[in-house]
Amino acid sequence: MRTRGALGALLLAFVAAGLFRSPAARAQGVPPDHVFVDGEELVYNVRYGFIDLGQVRIRTIRTDRGGGTVVYEAKGLIDSYKVPFVDLHAIYESRIDSGGFSRDFVGRQKDDGRWDVARYTFDYPGKRVLIATGVNDTVVGKRDTLPITTPFQDGLSLFFFARTRLFSGAKVSVPTLIKEQKVSTTIDFKDEHGSVDLDAADYPVDVVRFDGNMDFVGIYGLTGAFEGWFSNDDARVPIQAKMKVLIGSVTVELMKWTRPGWNPPRAKG
Repeated sequence: MRTRGALGALLLAFVAAGLFRSPAARAQGVPPDHVFVDGEELVYNVRYGFIDLGQVRIRTIRTDRGGGTVVYEAKGLIDSYKVPFVDLHAIYESRIDSGGFSRDFVGRQKDDGRWDVARYTFDYPGKRVLIATGVNDTVVGKRDTLPITTPFQDGLSLFFFARTRLFSGAKVSVPTLIKEQKVSTTIDFKDEHGSVDLDAADYPVDVVRFDGNMDFVGIYGLTGAFEGWFSNDDARVPIQAKMKVLIGSVTVELMKWTRPGWNPPRAKG
């Protein structure tokens, strides 16, 4: 596979971890976790300076409560606009357990008119992940197995895992499968509260900031340091992110949302 990333350069700014809340976070009163909502759709614009490059859509499809377990199904779509030097189209699908860890992942990325496909099946009891790659969902070009000893993330599940752990106050490394390889991302949840201006809202939005560093090169050259801002409420919606890709620094910003009863929280003061 020539290209495969953690939901591309447009999502990994939202990667995060931290399994428990810090004492400081508990003392301040942490909003409850109401991250997974069926039918939620978040749409992000990606821009380089004043140039709009593309769009990212994240959907929570449904909750499966069969078999005595709870599994959330989510889908991410990345599409570049018609701009010079950028042609990126990808589809990501994940099944995520109630702990926020990946169960299954399918990533499709368009390359020279064909769709390269990667499928990951996480077999935690067997301490392994099963990998299959192919083209256009019909030809399997390679099968592989990697040993794992801890729960893992895929590119899309990280988006949700980050939201559930936003108020951890921890600095951690997140085990993730990227480009069919085991990698990690260092995230520092600083528990820094503030506000950001959002074009889609006519008021400053109340947010919590974090930053981190990626020790690998993802889709479209995503690598290195990044920072992000999530909504300071029980939905913990990613509002804005900044990161480095091939062409330089890009900004990812929430532009539309569908979530019953939710709007970005207004900053106080």
